Amino acid sequence: MSETVLQFQIEGQRVKLRRPTLADKDEFIALMQQSKELHHPWCFPPDNEEAFENYLKSRDQENYDGFLLCHAQTHAIIGVINVNNIVRGWFQSAYLGYYIGAPYARKGYMKEALMLAVRYAFTGLKLHRLEANIQPDNHASIALVRSCGFRKEGFSPRYLKVGREWKDHERWAILADEVLTSIGM
Repeated sequence: MSETVLQFQIEGQRVKLRRPTLADKDEFIALMQQSKELHHPWCFPPDNEEAFENYLKSRDQENYDGFLLCHAQTHAIIGVINVNNIVRGWFQSAYLGYYIGAPYARKGYMKEALMLAVRYAFTGLKLHRLEANIQPDNHASIALVRSCGFRKEGFSPRYLKVGREWKDHERWAILADEVLTSIGM
């Protein structure tokens, strides 16, 4: 894909974030199929054409946003960050979902991307609160959000259905003023 076609909304040093398009289907599906062992049992990303098209449709809703993580130099798709269930009004909150492709895991890409997405959620979307709900045994994901400044708020038994089974989750959250103060905004 040529650089003139790609429109990056957020750029960091090692990653760029952009919204997914139908043209991403083949590259995205190949990465997700290659990464099943890393993702399961934590999440089940779209790994076929129908699931990818449903994912794209979900991003078109006003209370959902999301980005593909792309390698800053090659522009290859390396992962996803979604801002889900955006609630406006007095709440101004959303839930984060994220996953990375196996070849890029544990190399710092997701931490940079998550910090960029958090900043965007608080400055661009004007949210007050972000929450990440993580299965207790997903130590890598817990370490990630902790390193990004999220704090554990609690435990929710059988909180979310993952892979046809209700799973316990820990609730991790961060507030806009905690982030914006630390970056001088």
